[in-house]
Amino acid sequence: MKTNELKRLLKSQGCYEVSFGKEHDVWYSPITNAKILDMRIKAIVEKSEDGLYSVYSDNHFGNSYLGGFGDNVAKAKEDFMLSISEALFEQTETGGSVPKPEDIVVEFHYDIPSFFNFFDFINVSKFAEYAGINESKMRAYKSGLSFPGEKTTAKIAQAISDLGKELCAARL
Repeated sequence: MKTNELKRLLKSQGCYEVSFGKEHDVWYSPITNAKILDMRIKAIVEKSEDGLYSVYSDNHFGNSYLGGFGDNVAKAKEDFMLSISEALFEQTETGGSVPKPEDIVVEFHYDIPSFFNFFDFINVSKFAEYAGINESKMRAYKSGLSFPGEKTTAKIAQAISDLGKELCAARL
């Protein structure tokens, strides 16, 4: 579930935000007279030098840190999500408090090779044209042979954001 979907759901049930934090928000439910924890996990997705993909986070539950690995991004993300489940179980077993799994929102931050591995249906040459970037340079960024500078990274990020907005506004 995405953060804005969860917020809409909470508001529709009469809940309101009590505090906003870097890693989680606290909401109050007048129905149950309880505080609800909405935990955000920032996950970094990267392609390593050996060609494998990793997903990791600075977030943790007790002594359980989160991470996943795979030969593609989908497998690494699946392994990462499993690490969250295992960490929640371990924390519950040791008597620690944990958020409900449905209250956890994972935000994935990709490097360029990982982005194009996960969203492999995006044509890299067409995307380069859309973003206003040289096609051969974009292919080098995708393969990890070259790395974009700050300005180029910002152009790529803006193109991804614009594309997402266009897709969200599209109807069939």
